[in-house]
Amino acid sequence: MTIGTRLFTYFRGRPVGRDAVGNRYFEEKTHAAGQQRQRRWVLYAGSEDASAVPSEWHAWLHYTTAAPLTEAPRKAWQKPHEPNLTGTALSYRPPGHDYQGGHRAAATGDYEAWSPES
Repeated sequence: MTIGTRLFTYFRGRPVGRDAVGNRYFEEKTHAAGQQRQRRWVLYAGSEDASAVPSEWHAWLHYTTAAPLTEAPRKAWQKPHEPNLTGTALSYRPPGHDYQGGHRAAATGDYEAWSPES
């Protein structure tokens, strides 16, 4: 987070809430003339990764809801939020991936390789 973001948040931001990860959410204290709606933003607890924003807060940040959906209890079928790990060391790598040794199980008998006819 830059010093400009910190100053803008300190002088113009009103805290709205915090999620389970520690991200803090803000909106502008006053509605600026000529703007259709108040700005909303997040200050990330760790690295700046948009996939770390839970769906309850994502809806609020994008003006889908007027208030965050943090008060509603989670349904039994809803899983906890997990950020997107693509591009990190924790991302999924299937068997046979170069980082997993580069070897995969041999194809079974129901597989026939395509070869162009000459």
